[in-house]
Amino acid sequence: MRRCIELGKKGLGSATPNPMVGCVVVCGDRIIGEGFTSPYGGPHAEVNAIRSVKDEQLLKKSSLYVTLEPCSHFGKTPPCSDLIIASGIPKIFIGLQDPHDKVAGNGIQKLKDAGCEVTVGILDKECRDHHKRFLTYQEQKRPYIILKWAETQDGFIAPTIEKRKGNPQPFWITNGYSKQLVHKWRSEEQGILVGTQTVMDDNPKLTVRNWEGKSPVRVVLDRDLKTPQEFHVLDGDEQTIVLTAVAETKKYRDGIAYEIIDFGQPLAAQISAVLYRHQITSVIIEGGAQTLQTFIYENLWDEARVFKGTIIFGDGILAPEISESPTKTESILADTLSLYYND
Repeated sequence: MRRCIELGKKGLGSATPNPMVGCVVVCGDRIIGEGFTSPYGGPHAEVNAIRSVKDEQLLKKSSLYVTLEPCSHFGKTPPCSDLIIASGIPKIFIGLQDPHDKVAGNGIQKLKDAGCEVTVGILDKECRDHHKRFLTYQEQKRPYIILKWAETQDGFIAPTIEKRKGNPQPFWITNGYSKQLVHKWRSEEQGILVGTQTVMDDNPKLTVRNWEGKSPVRVVLDRDLKTPQEFHVLDGDEQTIVLTAVAETKKYRDGIAYEIIDFGQPLAAQISAVLYRHQITSVIIEGGAQTLQTFIYENLWDEARVFKGTIIFGDGILAPEISESPTKTESILADTLSLYYND
């Protein structure tokens, strides 16, 4: 099952909104097939694992290990449980039952009804952590939420207007290696969210450039639609959702999705509901300070990844405050990365 989890991680960022499942086929004490979930719309992990077995006759005396219950319904692909049954694999070991309402034990029951010996709950804690994005989306009806920011040695997230010299572009606090890591993270999550002030100050692209992978869906808070038409987030190069209070569709730009929210009410829960409707299973929130603090205040976050650079501003916008102690810290050259988990 640990090998299944290791394999499943290969689908991080590409399998969504499907879960990143890992699967191995074992005959005796030897792995004879393995697979993970293909990019969305492609074969699931069980299919890839079974197809990778060179001698199909071995399947009838093999065991299959999989991190999540095999599906029992037709979606983009046929049910994995049907393929397992047809292949004649007699023993199935499953990490977790799938909470999806179209599965939810049906796959397990189908396997049992076909005469398979099924064991559920193998390394269930590790499998829950592995499938945290999918499980949060299914069980809590919201995306898995990651907060990310960089702050200076003296606790500022952004400089004063004078330091920017009127030029709307990112003001880097961390080194190039930390920047590359952030782009890797972007490739792993389905959405990326920023507030209006961050867009106005930085004119960010919010894409993956220093790493291979698909860029996340851009989500922009813009109550009054103040973002200039020529700014990167409205260029149409990536799927973009704008959360606004403006209902006049004549102010909307073609190719951009607009969602109305009530800026007079708590925002984090509303944002989470919109992202859930758009089937975004995970989101990384990159600023600004007010937007990040909103999610902290409403206690709607799962992880926080906080960089501390070496530079000092002396003045500027204060970084968000988080009451928990970091679970882990590590160094990226002179930068410090602190990781928090909201358990």
